[in-house]
Amino acid sequence: MTRTSWIAPLLAATLAAVPARALQCKATSGTERHALVELYTSEGCSSCPPAERWLSRLGSGRTDPRVVPVEFHVDYWDRDGWKDPFSDARYTRRQEQFQKASGARFVYTPQVVVSGRDVPDWRGVSVPFSVLHGRTGDAKAKIAVDATVADDASIHGAVDATVVSGTPAKNLTLVVLAVQNGLASRVTAGENRGERLTHDFVARDMASLVLAQPSGHLDFAFRPGARWVAPRMSVAAFVQDAKTGEVLQAVTTGPCR
Repeated sequence: MTRTSWIAPLLAATLAAVPARALQCKATSGTERHALVELYTSEGCSSCPPAERWLSRLGSGRTDPRVVPVEFHVDYWDRDGWKDPFSDARYTRRQEQFQKASGARFVYTPQVVVSGRDVPDWRGVSVPFSVLHGRTGDAKAKIAVDATVADDASIHGAVDATVVSGTPAKNLTLVVLAVQNGLASRVTAGENRGERLTHDFVARDMASLVLAQPSGHLDFAFRPGARWVAPRMSVAAFVQDAKTGEVLQAVTTGPCR
């Protein structure tokens, strides 16, 4: 074996033994309330792709930190010919909880909810638009996220939340989400048959904690699912009144670095 013939394998083995640098996801909210923009959608819904493109544009470049976009894929369209690979029954239940809190007669897609209020006139809206109908103002809670994304895209971390003094700490829930950008599907059945759909800010996993006190700490660990990619992951968190739907504060780390 020549000298050069064993250098390359040795170098490759050495590099393989060095663990990949973990990506960091950190964010701390300030005194201004951010707007949680939720889109309830499905790959089985033919009217949903325009709303998904709107959400992608809304959050592109993270030009306005006051906007925290999240795309929730519901599962009630899965029975109509195409199973959405990103759908989750938990997101359907979340939409149904909002329906109950708002007094709406039914759930539907695409639905845009901003900080706990239905926004049916989302088409053509862009930030600032008084940041989506003035859903900001003074924050009623403070949130800090500290997480790490491993090279296999698993996410481990913690989120702390504190309700601002004078705000009733009743019916409050702290929610943390693993969020992914840059997803795509070639749909072969259902209403979007033959279409290639792209998605950003997709909720891939969720954990929550009922706040029994004015402050709370939530440790979370998200195991990677199909098509999770570490550099495309981020973490979002928010505090919400489960009875009224009001979002006291929301924050996103943006893409983990």
